Amino acid sequence: MKPLRLAHQTALLLAAAFLGVELLASLSFAAFIMLPLAQRSTDDLAGLMILAAQTWVELPPETRPAFEHELMDNYQLALRAEPAGQGRDEWHPPYFYLLEAALSRRLGESRHLASERIGDVIWYWADIPTGAGMLAVGLPRARLATQPYSAIALALGGGFALASGFAWWLAQRISAPLARFEAAAIRIGEGEYPELLLETGPAEIVSLARRFNALACQVHHLLSARTTLLAGVSHDLRTPFARMRLALEMLRSNPSPALIERLERDIEEMNALIATLFDLARGLEREPPQESDLAILFNELAEMAATAGRQISMHCPPCPRPIARHALQRALSNLLDNALRHAPVGPIELVCVEDKGSCRLGVLDRGPGIPPERIESMFEPFQRLESSRSPQTGGVGLGLAIVRELARVNGWQVRLEPRPGGGLVAWVEIPAKSGWQGRGRP
Repeated sequence: MKPLRLAHQTALLLAAAFLGVELLASLSFAAFIMLPLAQRSTDDLAGLMILAAQTWVELPPETRPAFEHELMDNYQLALRAEPAGQGRDEWHPPYFYLLEAALSRRLGESRHLASERIGDVIWYWADIPTGAGMLAVGLPRARLATQPYSAIALALGGGFALASGFAWWLAQRISAPLARFEAAAIRIGEGEYPELLLETGPAEIVSLARRFNALACQVHHLLSARTTLLAGVSHDLRTPFARMRLALEMLRSNPSPALIERLERDIEEMNALIATLFDLARGLEREPPQESDLAILFNELAEMAATAGRQISMHCPPCPRPIARHALQRALSNLLDNALRHAPVGPIELVCVEDKGSCRLGVLDRGPGIPPERIESMFEPFQRLESSRSPQTGGVGLGLAIVRELARVNGWQVRLEPRPGGGLVAWVEIPAKSGWQGRGRP
């Protein structure tokens, strides 16, 4: 059986709830308001019937017709000397059951009304004992213009119709944002980039739309990065493959150590590219934080760079904090490698600045820098300032992409800024308690 849509389920539940509330209200109104009023009314009417019978008996015969006319005109009660006969326990409108009970209480004995059709009117008669015997007192059924069953049925039917309409409108209003989420999710599943959802409505819908939009942007970014990654890999592998094919052809006719050495260099270049891609993929994995001193981490990076013959100055006081140590080391190593590659001369500085529990880690160089309009694009995979993509003039263009991915996973911020006086400043900003605020996988 196909499950009902959310709008249908919500409409049915709301309509049932409204109907239940209306039914409970109707029953409460009938039990606590209508019934006491009806009991009081029938008790007064029973007293009036008994008083009318007793008064009629005590009046002189010549005044009785005038009294009967007055009763009919003012109270719609009729009197006759003939007894009504034995009443039967038959179905009456609810009001007449209460009248029977009121007469029984006042007379001290059970009384049932006797029904009689006179013309087109149904009359109800009761025998009232008097000093002169039994006197029949009657009233027409039309005396009571109320129709409680019809009123309750109309109230329930109309209320159910109104409740159903309102429930359907409310269900559509509730499910409409979910329908938009479903349509957008289908588009994402088909590889398209949907329009961002409106962040309006109740707080829960706004929060859900905001998170969905962020997810859609992340998916779009990942799809774009995948396309760029595949294009870059195919491009960067094509060149060493072509050189290797040429070297193999030449080895067949003229084997030489130089050709074999060229093959080894091409293999190393391809291996370095694949290793870098693995680094980028590992950036998606979240690393648990551990207590580390950033000054010690900076000192290790400076010693590694010193082995390459470069002098690194470091300005970092002791700064212990819980961080994803290996991820941060990889990010700073990539930034330092970029500085060493693009700033072959001039000093390189490692700086740590603390501010209200957070800290900024900077790698400062005096290289050519990056034009401000190109800074953001440098974080995309395979982006390089130098367009020849030669390994002699730069890397494969994945270093900054790896740094940004590591920062995203661990809740950091990374940014590049032109350095006053020339050069570039690369900052990694770690907020307070960043070890517990990583964002994990998208």
